[in-house]
Amino acid sequence: MRHLLFASAGLAFLAAALLAAGEPPADAARPPAPEKLEAEHLPNPVRVHPRVISGGLPEGEAAFRELRDLGVRTVISVDGMTPDLETAGQFGLRYVHLPHGYDGVPADRVNALAKAVSELEGPVYIHCHHGKHRSPAAAATACVAAGLIPPEDAVPLLKLAGTSPKYRGLYRSAERVRPLDRAFLEELAVEFPEKAEIPPTAEAMIALEHTHAHLQAIEAAGWRTPPDHPDLDPAHEALLLRERFTELLRTEETRAEPEAYRRLLRESEQAARTLEAGLRGWAAAPGAAPPAGLGAAAETIAANCAACHVRFRDVPLDEKAADAGPEPAGRESE
Repeated sequence: MRHLLFASAGLAFLAAALLAAGEPPADAARPPAPEKLEAEHLPNPVRVHPRVISGGLPEGEAAFRELRDLGVRTVISVDGMTPDLETAGQFGLRYVHLPHGYDGVPADRVNALAKAVSELEGPVYIHCHHGKHRSPAAAATACVAAGLIPPEDAVPLLKLAGTSPKYRGLYRSAERVRPLDRAFLEELAVEFPEKAEIPPTAEAMIALEHTHAHLQAIEAAGWRTPPDHPDLDPAHEALLLRERFTELLRTEETRAEPEAYRRLLRESEQAARTLEAGLRGWAAAPGAAPPAGLGAAAETIAANCAACHVRFRDVPLDEKAADAGPEPAGRESE
């Protein structure tokens, strides 16, 4: 009997030691697998962990009300767009702005996100614009680093959310992230701003991407105002898109970029000009068929955006800093 008591005490001590070290005992209950959620106003929501949901941009009161009804208490944006603090506040939700790019989740951002999902009031909703690329990567790396999900669940989470394989940096971050040492995470000092400072060129790119998304919705609606977005005027959105390309071409940063990058912008600027002229002419001719050149102009812009991402924006972080060696997505447990 004494041997059994000592054995039981030893097992209890081992379990306590494992927990203190940040490692659950082998028979600890595994959290439910990530799953897609049904939502009326939230794009592509995925429950990553009972404390964390990944998804797209909440737009308008209906979306924030749905977040509140899901029990969400904190909203984290990893998109560069300025968060809608006013509407979130109406529903008692805290907003935190921790943006990152398509090239991967930097180690310091992984650490901040892990701290956020561990300590901020939850459940936590992490979003980008569409909820398919940056937010699943942020949620996956945060939850692995915080010890909420095992590392082997990170890449399947991206696939479940529909993250495109062309975003190699996001997949690489998910592949490499490991749980943080618990003491390191507890001692980590992180600021959680409501609105992060974004460099001017990055801010211009963000605005361009959102306007392009509006034009894609307009195209899907037959080049008319989308029924679910009555505030969008097709010709005006084309004007905004053209102006965003024009402004980018004027910046010092763009002038310092390779000619191939500037050529993509110039071609897209001209295609947006074609869209604007065609949509304005069509609006002035009720009953006429959409101009034949609209589709080709839209294809040029979409193709150039994709090419720009592949060649200049989505290069994984470790490839950008190849001379310094690969950068792990978050500090590993010691």
